[in-house]
Amino acid sequence: MKIAVLAVQGAFIEHEKMLSSLGAECFEIRQKKDLEQDFDGLVLPGGESTVQGKLLRELDLFEPLQQKIKQGLPVLGTCAGLILLANQLSNDEHVYFGTLPVTVRRNAYGRQLGSFYAEQEMKGVGKIPMTFIRAPYIESVGEDVEVLAEVEGNIVGVRYGNQIGISFHPEVTDNTAVHEYFLSLCK
Repeated sequence: MKIAVLAVQGAFIEHEKMLSSLGAECFEIRQKKDLEQDFDGLVLPGGESTVQGKLLRELDLFEPLQQKIKQGLPVLGTCAGLILLANQLSNDEHVYFGTLPVTVRRNAYGRQLGSFYAEQEMKGVGKIPMTFIRAPYIESVGEDVEVLAEVEGNIVGVRYGNQIGISFHPEVTDNTAVHEYFLSLCK
């Protein structure tokens, strides 16, 4: 199984290490020619969504990736990756891929000092560690969006078709359950 990891900015190396430990072959998407190979899934990592969105357009990666997601390519968006997938942001006028019918609040838990850790259930995954770093949360979901996880009454994980969007960073823990769940969609 071959997984592409967007590597223009953010926490992509941690995802690659975790996926490789599970037997997946990973490669980095940094420029348009990287999209010439076939792959079974895509990871949109945490980082700065505004910077990632800008680089996706400047590097001419935006439309080809958006098309692949719309055509059903399995995708895991963590933190900034969730923001890239969302079709609406409640506190920002930008929309990036817009393929996930949810409304997301950027930096919902505040600045870096508002970062925190929780252990909660994630549907289809089990009880897992969740690390939130300047995290967004999901204010509302559209039709056919399945809520996978909530923390303190806020939605922090969803699935819509082959898209998984989460507010937290599973790649910074030793728990591989979220990545295993994602790989099960890629098969």
